[in-house]
Amino acid sequence: MSNAISVIRQDGEGEHLWFAGGGLFTMKATSAETGGTFSLFEDREVLGKPTPLHLHPNDDEVLYVLEGEILAYIDGEERRVGEHGVFVAPRGVPHAFLVTSKNARLLCLTVPGTGWAEVQYSELCEPASADAIPGSHPPDMERIREVAKRSDTIEILGPPPFASLNKATATPSVT
Repeated sequence: MSNAISVIRQDGEGEHLWFAGGGLFTMKATSAETGGTFSLFEDREVLGKPTPLHLHPNDDEVLYVLEGEILAYIDGEERRVGEHGVFVAPRGVPHAFLVTSKNARLLCLTVPGTGWAEVQYSELCEPASADAIPGSHPPDMERIREVAKRSDTIEILGPPPFASLNKATATPSVT
């Protein structure tokens, strides 16, 4: 029998956390609540926020775009993912994303909840207020790199792979 509990959360409800990567998380269902089966959280981001090229050896990651747009890098290609679109990064597959709209609100699912999601929650987040403003907490990529070095849940493969960031003008397109 699972040690999962029933969870019901409304819009805006859940623990609010600053992620070291710069996002503002609202936890919808934590690994502890789901018995380790999955972790589900809302991630609010701002224009130009990239992730490094990375992979999760033992976790599947799903991003559903609630609002805004991201540019996803997977399978060696850049693809736009707009509102109500989904981006699935299976375990072991290198991927990254870049926020291309003024703001983005993503629903993020990691399966299982005991890998990257748990490390992220326990080592890379700190409390935020319910009225915190996305983008007002700077990313700490060095902290993420340090955690990645001693964790088997994420491998940082390189800088953000996006052509728009690799040009002299590091300004992503806005659509």
